Formats: sequence, C-alpha cells, structure tokens
Amino acid sequence: MLNQSVVFMGATGAVGSAAFAQTLKSKKVSKILTLGRRPVDLKHPPGHLDQQTIDIHNPESYSGFLKGFDIAICTLGVGEASKVSKEEFIKVDKTAVLAFAKECKAHGVKHFHLLSSIGSNSSSWNYYLRTKGELNDELIKLNFESLSIYQPSMIMTPQNRYGFTQGVALKLWPKLDFVLRNKNRKYRGIKVDMLGKSIANNALVQKSGVEYLQYDDFLRLQIES
Repeated sequence: MLNQSVVFMGATGAVGSAAFAQTLKSKKVSKILTLGRRPVDLKHPPGHLDQQTIDIHNPESYSGFLKGFDIAICTLGVGEASKVSKEEFIKVDKTAVLAFAKECKAHGVKHFHLLSSIGSNSSSWNYYLRTKGELNDELIKLNFESLSIYQPSMIMTPQNRYGFTQGVALKLWPKLDFVLRNKNRKYRGIKVDMLGKSIANNALVQKSGVEYLQYDDFLRLQIES
C-alpha cells in the first residue's frame, strides 16, 4: 500500500517509539501524526510529520486531527501496571484506548493496530489480562476493516526501565527459550525494536478482518512487505 497515512497514540513509549521510527523510514507513508502527552523528540522532523500534544483522556482534544488517516497504531499503556491502582490502569490501558479507537472509527480510519499482551482474555481471572481481553472484545465490535492485535510475552528492552523485577526478568527470560518450544514458543521474549518493526511493517500490509499476532509472527514480519 502506497501513500498511506498513519496516526500514532503512544509513540513515545518503548514499543511505540520503535514502531514510529520504522514508520518514519517507510516510503509507503505520506503522512504521520502523533498524539500524546508530549511529542517525540527529533532533531530533524520530516515534513510529513505532525505532532500534537493532547489529553489522552479527552477525545475532544484530538478528534479534530483524525480526519484523512488510513491507519491507527496504538501502543498506549501504563509502563508498569503493578505500580498503579487498578482504576488508573483501566483508565489508561482500556478506557483511553477505546475512546481513541471510537474516534478513529468515526473519522474513517480503516485499519487499527493495538499493542496488547499474550494471554489477554476477557474471561481471565487476572485483572491485567482480563482488562486487555475486554478491550480486544470492544475493538472487535467497532468493526474496523482490519484489526490487528499484537500479543507479545516479555518485551526485552535494552535498559532496565522499571527496577529490580524487570532487571531480573530481562536477564532470565532469554535463557528460557530452550524450554519454550512448540505451542509454548509464544511465551518467548521479543526484543522491543523487533516488536516495533513488526507492528510498523504489518500496518502497511493490505488485509481485512481480525488477526492476533504472536512471537513467530513478529519474527516473520521483520522483512518489510
């Protein structure tokens, strides 16, 4: 697909920034918009990039910018869910994302891409996975031309962003690959730049319907279509 227009929400996060950087390099994209609490810091912003500082909890602060975009990529989310209340987590990871999706649908966005999590299921006993699953269900009801839901397990970042627990996980998770085989491959950790590249590359593939993407899909999508 050539001359595509892409709107981002969450482009300053770890995964979002990786997806954003890959999208900026694509010759298939003619227009990019970022919506967030702060702009992406770039020394030389390209001419086809527009950055708007908005209130993610107030759709009226950004709805006027959405007309004319084909693709939405949403990687918005709380960085470390265990450090905030359940109410705050739901407010960011579900309520704000769903509001963004509804505005995208109302303004003609055809393809919506969501960073979710492995195990997300509206019937889960775990409130984190249940909330993610509830969001997935609500997005399906919006009936986008295509909906891509990315379900990584452990996201491997170059730096420890959140303290001791993440530091231990970053060291140990890659060592589990030898036991995470066959149907358990989906639980393997994925490097953040690889995940971001997968999202960006997949966003520019013409498709329809709902798809769930996991570890092996991320590997396959390293080559731009």
